[in-house]
Amino acid sequence: MDRARRCGTQVKVTDVQEFAADPPVRVERRLVDESESRAANGPDWDRYADEYQATHGEFLGDVGFLWGPEGCTEDQIAALGDVVDRDVLEVGSGGGQCSRWVRSRGGRPIGVDLSHRQLQHSLRIDDATGLSVPSLRGTATHLPFTADSFDIVFSAFGALQFVSDLELAVAEVARVLRPNGRFAFSITHPSRWVFPDDPGPDGLTACQSYWDRTPYVEVDRRTDQASYVEHHRTLGDWVRLLGSQGFWLRDLVEPQWPVDHDRVWGGWSRERGLLTPGTAIFVADLIR
Repeated sequence: MDRARRCGTQVKVTDVQEFAADPPVRVERRLVDESESRAANGPDWDRYADEYQATHGEFLGDVGFLWGPEGCTEDQIAALGDVVDRDVLEVGSGGGQCSRWVRSRGGRPIGVDLSHRQLQHSLRIDDATGLSVPSLRGTATHLPFTADSFDIVFSAFGALQFVSDLELAVAEVARVLRPNGRFAFSITHPSRWVFPDDPGPDGLTACQSYWDRTPYVEVDRRTDQASYVEHHRTLGDWVRLLGSQGFWLRDLVEPQWPVDHDRVWGGWSRERGLLTPGTAIFVADLIR
């Protein structure tokens, strides 16, 4: 649900490739530019893709649209609006589950992701379901499409919080959207930055400043290179950024945790979710 090659390159189905387990890391908080973020997060998702799909694939559904670990669906909130006969781009498409849902509802989706391995999973699910979605390897900061190509762009816990040059990424979305096009995306709720990423009681104790935007970095001890990077922006940062690129914010959805939902997903859990928001869903229209 999170996560972004050579632009415009389609992935060929190959035999399963074994990716090494995540190496031992040390954690830092420091400035990271776009090139370092991309160099870290692409390989990280290649390593993690098999585990991610094995662990969460059934919950996501091969043809399903979840906005976050709470289980909030697009059927429930209709953030995209009517997708019938619409050209739809998913940024950070992973295994293509959400895009496949769009196609099942009459839309024309295309996926873009930085991770080669995630796109291989997308092709695997295409074959399993008989419902295929064109998917390209590309980056959120350089979308491989001409201007005014899409009616809707969305990202369900996709690339955005892993991007350093977020202004460029949002500008790219504005570029490829048609006038009055819809941009909807979900991210970890910015208030979660205050707490440890822990699903238990320790995850309810504030330990850092909400206004500290210094990226979270995991560094491979063997190579001294960043192996994972996540960027934080406040709610106000997101609202101002959308406005600066010509978007009008229609809605901000903060899904409540269902009382009977017991799934633990990373730092998301029932214990935390009943008390604090874990996901923020932005719905915005391009005014031009």
